[in-house]
Amino acid sequence: MSTDADSTARAEQQRLQQELLRRARTTAARRTPDTGGQAARDAARPGRVPLSRAQRRMWLMERLGGAGDSYHVPFATRVRGPFDPAALATALTSLVARHTILRTCYADQDGEPFQEVLPAPPTVAVPVVHTATANAPALLCEEAARPFDLAAGEAVRARVLRHGPQDHTVLLTFHHIAVDGGALDTLADELAALYTTAVDGSGGPALAVPPQYADYARREHGEIARLQPELERWSGLLADATPPRLPEPATPDPTSRSVAMHTVPLPPALPHGLRALGAEQRATLFAVSLTAAFAALHRLTGDDDLIIGVAGTHRSGTAMRGLVGLCVNTLPVRVDASDDPSFTELLHRVRDALLEAQRHRHLPFDLVLERLGATARGADGTALVRVTSDVLGEPTVLRLPGTSAEYVDVPTGGAKFALSYGLDLGDAEQPTALVQFDPNALDDAAAQATVRDYAAFLDAAVAGPELALSKLPGLGAPHHSGTRRSPSGAPQVPGDSAPDGADHPAAHALRAHPQVADALVVRPAQGPPVAYAVLDDSLGPSGNELLGLLRRSLAPESVPASVTLLDTLPETTGGALDTARLPGAPAPSGPSHPRAGAVTEAFASLLGLTPSPDDDFFALGGHSLVAVQLAERLRTGLGLPLTGLDVLQARTPRALTALLDERAAQQAAAKTTTKPARTRAVRPGTVLVTGATGGVGAFIVRELAAQGRPVLALARPESAHLIAAEGVDVVAGDLTDLAGLRDAVREADAVIHAACTFTRPEVDLAAMEAMVDAWRRGPFVFVSSVDAYGHPHADQVLEESPPCEPVSPYGRAKLDCEAMVLRAAGTDGRGGSSAVRSPIVWGAHERLREQLRWGAIGTLYQAARRGEPIELPRPGTGGHPWYGAAWVHAAALARAVTECLDRPVHGVANAVSGHVSWHDLAHDLTELLGTRGDVRETDDVPRDLDHRWHYDSHRLARPLRAKPGEERRTVLAEMVDGMTGDDA
Repeated sequence: MSTDADSTARAEQQRLQQELLRRARTTAARRTPDTGGQAARDAARPGRVPLSRAQRRMWLMERLGGAGDSYHVPFATRVRGPFDPAALATALTSLVARHTILRTCYADQDGEPFQEVLPAPPTVAVPVVHTATANAPALLCEEAARPFDLAAGEAVRARVLRHGPQDHTVLLTFHHIAVDGGALDTLADELAALYTTAVDGSGGPALAVPPQYADYARREHGEIARLQPELERWSGLLADATPPRLPEPATPDPTSRSVAMHTVPLPPALPHGLRALGAEQRATLFAVSLTAAFAALHRLTGDDDLIIGVAGTHRSGTAMRGLVGLCVNTLPVRVDASDDPSFTELLHRVRDALLEAQRHRHLPFDLVLERLGATARGADGTALVRVTSDVLGEPTVLRLPGTSAEYVDVPTGGAKFALSYGLDLGDAEQPTALVQFDPNALDDAAAQATVRDYAAFLDAAVAGPELALSKLPGLGAPHHSGTRRSPSGAPQVPGDSAPDGADHPAAHALRAHPQVADALVVRPAQGPPVAYAVLDDSLGPSGNELLGLLRRSLAPESVPASVTLLDTLPETTGGALDTARLPGAPAPSGPSHPRAGAVTEAFASLLGLTPSPDDDFFALGGHSLVAVQLAERLRTGLGLPLTGLDVLQARTPRALTALLDERAAQQAAAKTTTKPARTRAVRPGTVLVTGATGGVGAFIVRELAAQGRPVLALARPESAHLIAAEGVDVVAGDLTDLAGLRDAVREADAVIHAACTFTRPEVDLAAMEAMVDAWRRGPFVFVSSVDAYGHPHADQVLEESPPCEPVSPYGRAKLDCEAMVLRAAGTDGRGGSSAVRSPIVWGAHERLREQLRWGAIGTLYQAARRGEPIELPRPGTGGHPWYGAAWVHAAALARAVTECLDRPVHGVANAVSGHVSWHDLAHDLTELLGTRGDVRETDDVPRDLDHRWHYDSHRLARPLRAKPGEERRTVLAEMVDGMTGDDA
């Protein structure tokens, strides 16, 4: 039952809403029908301009005191590197001078509001506060919440928190009456350019004269009369609509204006699947995500007639490009969810309703509300649009020259809507479903349920779009349940050793993952909790990927030390959970645990300080190069497979120890099932493959196995179990084990050498010399590189073209290795030889995905991922018509290499699947990542992007012919969707 205080608060809220509606009607009635004449009179009074409709409503909310800091727009960036606050003040002053909306005051005469531009200030203050990083969140929230004085023309203010000599947080706070989300990118870009000019004093290139918001407001004001017929029709379509009925909390707190949020991590590949579904149904990704929001809202409310608001904009055409101001417009999308439609059918309804709303996007929503009057609200006073939905990209940051930029979230105090659904694609490697809600309008448990439904519907949209809404998975699905169920179906709770196992936040988050069937968290006697997850199938995320999702979605104290994947949670004969049989619990670090001690020692040696078990690798100063060094040290010292990416994903000594324990157990289990070593009498025709655990080697082994050829794979001892399969025998060794290389070559009837150190040419040369020395029969195929050509003078490169300086050490090593093989071919019983030169190799393999992280392509990928401007050499620069890269699909390369076993080239052959320009690649990446990176052409050619050669590949054209699924966009999408871990 509601208390008297609740009733009083509700009555006060309704009074404010009624007063807002009354004032809006009063000001509308005062306007004469001759709106064009009124605009002329306003124009005759210098500087006095009518408010736009969106501004009018915001001004009224401010006057009524019902807005608080809900309409403050904080924009904060962590800036590391040389930073000059005085230069920022100069740049900000110039920015305010450029855009009159940032120096506009608001007043009223006879109840009619107007805006008036003030003179440009001599300088905009940028106060600097010295503070520790730990104190920053509170200071930022305090600053963002400070009231604005709109009557005095205050629309932007700045504050800088100084954490160290080259570590600052820059906070700009705007009022929404002057700035919307679409203007932030413009402001950030211009402020960065103005700051650069202020720092170097060069004057810099002149920025184009921007359009001014006052002109836009005048135009909108003058067009209202013309919009009346269309306004009548649109209002009629919404006339009998009612706001969604949301389950309210049992004990609301009317004095609180807080906003709350719940999130659910999504599979990395899901956005690609959603885009593909949209393409099939002639719908956008936004329409697909909006359909999932309608489905979740339908399940939450039980209503068939639903309205969700989406953000529109009045910006259109080149004349409004760069316009700073409040141009956002709410579009009410009304959808009928009756008759239990399939997801596809609901998508069609949403698509049509969204198109109808977008046809009216130029109609100010405030006018629609005025026309609807009291029918625009529910019986309890709730607004017609109280639920919204959006797709979120990477947030805007302030990128200043010579510094790194990191987005800083500064929450504001109040929720603008009762409930908002969001598909967050800001992190390309980890999409997220989220709901933001007003805790006084929606029960917290209901919010958690609806975000899980929303996430489940997004996943089900790809897996089963033809299923009816009632059949789609949601909160009631097994992997969303808060309790485990025994085989009989009866609810079951964990044992005493894990009293919070099923209810732990990490367990809830794991079970919410669409590919997780069950999960449990156990807290050992010492150290943080550990998690266990059971996947729906073997193709789901790894334990490290799930751990990364938890780090991004939970509070630090709720993140377990590790996530161990199990086939099933162990049970006793009675069906109860048997925690004693749970494997992989990390042991406390110390002398009693050799692997833990080795991890701690490696951390201390490479990072310069002894870590505690839960210290974060990055917080200790780690980066990608140190991760590679640490992995190499542990791999060789412990004899277990480990990569630098593993270190970046595990991040703490305890989690890394748990991962090594898990791999030790896998290695031990594999050894018990190892088949006897082959003998030549049993398996003639065996092909030795080096580098079999790498991206190229893995595809070669797969191709040979598909052809039925017996394979002898060279692998390090700790990785041998990773490639043992039917038809594949493993011999231990690596490129530094010259004796082992010789023995392996002597056993084989053919050799494919695909291994390479990439960074140690002397090792590569010594290994090739040992292999050629032992080679006495059959063909030898060497997987080389187009780097062996160096920098040819011609843009078209024929096979076996001579090298042109400069040739990199890596390319020189390839040339020298090729010469050894080609000279030895046909002598002393040896077979034919082939040097297959490949460019960048693409394919759905973790080692190959590193091509997207590093080098030239890595430069583009990182910029596209962050939504940064991408500068590319203009075609024709330096007399070269094209800049880009050659590439080959790993499967096509494998076919070409194995073809050389039967038909040796007796020389050099290129293996190229295609060529892609930097411009096309940048476009592909920004589209696949869902970012808005601006691609610009310049007359400069950065060293990383100075690639302009097309490579002929006639000799291997037949096996290189692309098969279905090997098109550039397809494989690039696979690589992007499969990206995991942190790009450090």
